[in-house]
Amino acid sequence: MMGDTELTGVPSRAGRTIRSYALRSGRMSPAQRRAYETLFPRYGIPFGSMVDFPAVFGNAHPVTVEIGFGMGGATVEIAEQNPGMNYLGLEVHRPGIGRLLWEIERRRLSNIRIIEHDAVEALEQMTGDGFAAAFHVFFPDPWPKKRHHKRRLIKRPFTDLLARKLRPGGSLYMVTDWEDYACRSLEELDATPGLINAYEGFAPPRQWRPPTAFERKGLASRREIRELYFVKPEAPVN
Repeated sequence: MMGDTELTGVPSRAGRTIRSYALRSGRMSPAQRRAYETLFPRYGIPFGSMVDFPAVFGNAHPVTVEIGFGMGGATVEIAEQNPGMNYLGLEVHRPGIGRLLWEIERRRLSNIRIIEHDAVEALEQMTGDGFAAAFHVFFPDPWPKKRHHKRRLIKRPFTDLLARKLRPGGSLYMVTDWEDYACRSLEELDATPGLINAYEGFAPPRQWRPPTAFERKGLASRREIRELYFVKPEAPVN
């Protein structure tokens, strides 16, 4: 759920890194700042070496990665409903991180951890191939102007990286309220080796996904919500 920040530097086909986010300084409330300062050492994972997820979470439960959780509203709802899953949030927007940390503590959740860093670098340098059970990408910045389309998150070669990090049987679930972005993402994911569309075209809504603030804004603007759900087969596809 990305708003005025996007989370990842998307590698271009020419090898250059094009940032899909414009990091802006957002005002942190006193509660968000206090939560960030006191709770990030407990629930945050510093950027750096490879992550030992069983050690970090204290169990070997499957790991779902949410790229760009915004203020974390959907993140905590999903994690609270699924105590047998672990959730890794990747975000650079510090007020949103503070808000999520506050919710984690308030709800006494133990199955969420956060990396405050660029997603491409975090995934490439801190995770092994096949570690993730799922990726969630809810309402990424659509970069609607044509000259900014190169900044969009869901496209190759970034989707190749996600496919590599997924375990067999894992899934990639994206939601957007921008028709052009949805159609382009569908094309990019269809062209990504190792991923197969679980449906013909767009996916039906997932009833377990909580609505987000960006979703409500999209609906208020009369934009249709479109969902994409791709899976990594258990066995390689010939």
